[in-house]
Amino acid sequence: MDLFDYQLDVNLSSQAPLAARMRPRTFAEFFGQEHIVGEGKMLQRAVMADRLFSSIILWGPPGTGKTTLAQIIANYSKSYFVSISAVMAGKAELKTVMDEALERRRLYNKRTILFVDEVHRWNRAQQDALLPNIENGLIILIGATTQNPYFDVIPALVSRSRVFSLKPLDEPALASILNNALQDKERGYGNIPIDLDGDARDHLIQICGGDARNLLNALELAVESTPKGEDGHIHISLQDAQESIQKRAVRYDHDADEHYDTISAFIKSVRGSDADAALYWLAKMLYAGEDPRFILRRLLILAGEDIGLADPQALQIAASAAYAFEYVGLPEGVFPIVEATLYLATAPKSNSALGYFTALKEIEQNGAQPVPTHLMDSSRDSKAFGHGQGYQYPHEFADHFVAQQYLPSALVGRTFYQPSEQGREKTVSENVAKWREIQARVLKEQFSKKPNP
Repeated sequence: MDLFDYQLDVNLSSQAPLAARMRPRTFAEFFGQEHIVGEGKMLQRAVMADRLFSSIILWGPPGTGKTTLAQIIANYSKSYFVSISAVMAGKAELKTVMDEALERRRLYNKRTILFVDEVHRWNRAQQDALLPNIENGLIILIGATTQNPYFDVIPALVSRSRVFSLKPLDEPALASILNNALQDKERGYGNIPIDLDGDARDHLIQICGGDARNLLNALELAVESTPKGEDGHIHISLQDAQESIQKRAVRYDHDADEHYDTISAFIKSVRGSDADAALYWLAKMLYAGEDPRFILRRLLILAGEDIGLADPQALQIAASAAYAFEYVGLPEGVFPIVEATLYLATAPKSNSALGYFTALKEIEQNGAQPVPTHLMDSSRDSKAFGHGQGYQYPHEFADHFVAQQYLPSALVGRTFYQPSEQGREKTVSENVAKWREIQARVLKEQFSKKPNP
């Protein structure tokens, strides 16, 4: 490197965007993803001991630390580190990297760690080209991808790698990243007096979508575009924060009344079959940065509590939406959430599942009754105690039904399930009424024949 190249590197480093300047260099500066690189976790131990011997794939949304983690690994490792982008590099560039890695191993017995950003962008042939040199240990691959590697990376490459899933950064991690940027005198704004209003800080953290790069870019725009006041301080208000991240703040405290009131309005709108209101409250929550998984959990509960057998498919729709969201994430993951919301809002409603709590109350108040002998397990004490004797197998009878006692004797005739007349449950209601009528008649006859004690 000559003098001009050195000066170019210095200039690029000092003039780089804030997000690039503040990129963590050690685990101590790396916030979030404690589930994979927290204190004592296997990956952190392996990296700090320079004993990363197997390839890894880092999978997660933008701004969650994939590239940063790869560079931290490079800082701790004595191996030669090469970084390429699958968007820019092709098979020819990869061959050059492999040839140099082979020469490095032959002459200096030095390992090579190859970081491939956006590895899913390579086609199958390009990904296949990695396999022989991963197999023989010439290189250790660190692949980064925003797409599900089990779908977008060839199985042979996935099977030779450990896949680590990075999550959107939570608010404490984002707050730490923001504080570092404001306090760091070498790379951040520690030498500049900045007054960041509390509501502006909250807005930047909540609206950045768990993306550290998005957060720091917004902070940088707010700082660089706001003139100093008479006191020499840069004052960043909520309006400045809104303009810097191009999103208006909404009143929504994630841990207080607004959070609970809004989800309450959402659930009540879905329960009340008002699809328009349900979409409005859903939009408010997602716009304000609510965790989509929280919303999906509430939809799953609602499908069982407020729809039930009126439309059994409602629970499947809600569960499928939750499953789909884990594969897609935001922003496109909003579609399965919306589909589930609209389906549940327009589905027939029944709260007959609450019959469970009536049965539970009976047990809490009066204790659990013994199991009738004919319903007991016949595989253990049939001969000695008659367990299971007298049980009639319904499939041996017409319509696969036979009237017999299923409740404890003290509760014969009690009803806990009250089917509605809505949707599919209307047919269920008719069947249940028919079965109960037959059963009541048969049991009455049987009990009338028993001798009085």
